[in-house]
Amino acid sequence: MDKQKLEVMFSMQQALDERIIEERNICKTLDEWVIGITIAMESEIDEIRREVNWKWWKQEKQVDMYRLQEEVIDLWHFLLSLSRMVGLTPETIFERYMQKNAVNHKRQDGGY
Repeated sequence: MDKQKLEVMFSMQQALDERIIEERNICKTLDEWVIGITIAMESEIDEIRREVNWKWWKQEKQVDMYRLQEEVIDLWHFLLSLSRMVGLTPETIFERYMQKNAVNHKRQDGGY
């Protein structure tokens, strides 16, 4: 994903977040936002999991890729909101990702 597209997503998510906050008159501390958003992300992860065959005791179903992708996008919405709440920007996400990716490769090289 190029940085420009991520910037558009950030901007769109900011507009949605601001609309919801204003329309619902929400006032939360950073702690409350982080807790609320991470709970919402956990819920989305559960919805993602429900779209695949992880229950070995049940008859397998065909995975609906559209629905699966839709649930992943729901998770992205909350991830973008959380990223904004903690002060990350498209630029800092890229920089920190690159740094952490290098660390993770070094860990794998070292038998992590």
